[in-house]
Amino acid sequence: MPPARHPESNMSTDGPTARELMTPNPITLSTDAAVSRALGLMREKGIHEIPVLRNNRLVGLITIESLARRTNLPLTTKVEHLLILPPLVTPQTTFRDIAEQLLANSLRAAPVVGKKGELLGIVSRTDLVRVIPDMPLIAAHLVEEVASPPGLLIQESESCGMLLHQIRLLEEHPLPVVDRKGHLVGAVGVADLSRVLWRPTAGGKKDAERPGNALDVEVGTIMHSPALTVPRGTTTGAAARLMTREKVSSVFVVEDGRPTGVVSQADILGLALGDSVDSEPNVDDVYVQIHGLRASGDPTIITEVDRLVAKSLRHIARNTRPVLLSLHITPHATHRAGDATVQARLDTDDGVFHATETGWNFFASIQQALDDLVAQTRKSRDERRTRRRRNARAGAKDDEDPAVDGELEAKIREATGEP
Repeated sequence: MPPARHPESNMSTDGPTARELMTPNPITLSTDAAVSRALGLMREKGIHEIPVLRNNRLVGLITIESLARRTNLPLTTKVEHLLILPPLVTPQTTFRDIAEQLLANSLRAAPVVGKKGELLGIVSRTDLVRVIPDMPLIAAHLVEEVASPPGLLIQESESCGMLLHQIRLLEEHPLPVVDRKGHLVGAVGVADLSRVLWRPTAGGKKDAERPGNALDVEVGTIMHSPALTVPRGTTTGAAARLMTREKVSSVFVVEDGRPTGVVSQADILGLALGDSVDSEPNVDDVYVQIHGLRASGDPTIITEVDRLVAKSLRHIARNTRPVLLSLHITPHATHRAGDATVQARLDTDDGVFHATETGWNFFASIQQALDDLVAQTRKSRDERRTRRRRNARAGAKDDEDPAVDGELEAKIREATGEP
């Protein structure tokens, strides 16, 4: 597959600071607040993270994703038992550093703290995406260059209980909901699922009176519709404006009414991490996103994946400078435990490369996808070398002038008997 060209290979994206981007005086909770209170605020305000304070000092974050993974907890549980440690963001932290910290920690927002640890504000992916249209080197990319695979296609008639098995995918971006013909009719995310996770009885928007388990309701009753879409050829700057105006975290790329990709805030912000100006490739500077393993409790899995990625990046660096590698791992719940599809996207100085592999073991699928990327970059390197050699030979021929060497011309005429 030929690589898609980037409009620019180097991007200067330090951008504004947290002080300029943050929302001051954010909503907060005390450590003894109940989970029910946190959920109520998240639903009412449409937020996913809330800073938690003890004696007016920041001690952590409570997130809707962490709550969605702990549905067995009573609503009276104190939020202090579910805290996560946020990254360190100060008023001087730059756009690029904020983007890197949010993506590395899989967070949608992070608190901004002062010198004494006091909470000054909160900065979110939404705040960062809002200024993307003012950054031409990022805004000029096309959505198909950065789009992630849409993940699973959810049928509107499927039950909400099925979504619990795909909670890792839901944490990354909403999943597309399609009708029987495969046309996009809506989207469902963690926030949508939360409306039924903590209900004692069932009831979506269309069947609130139906008794039974809350998770037995159909996805179509809780999805948000219509899903926000853009066609191929849309710039990331235009997509960012649309996300900001409609207050959403992602848009779907569609062709003939069918979803072919999803562009999330994380996908756009990933472009900000490829502005290294080192003259020599350094695989330690490559930003790697791995989706689908976030909930894994086995550190050996992450270690092995990191080993596979590092080895392949070293081979790729011999062919081109890698900038950003994204791996999307989708387990097959209906098959054996190890079955998975791996979709990979590699941003380089010479364009974007894609690979998709499905295998009985997700380690094997990852390795096959990475091997495919290595092969593609090697082929691209060889093609560039061939073009340079041809251009050099063509240039040399253009420089030759047969009339310059009069002595040689005379010898040729003498040998051939020409006058």
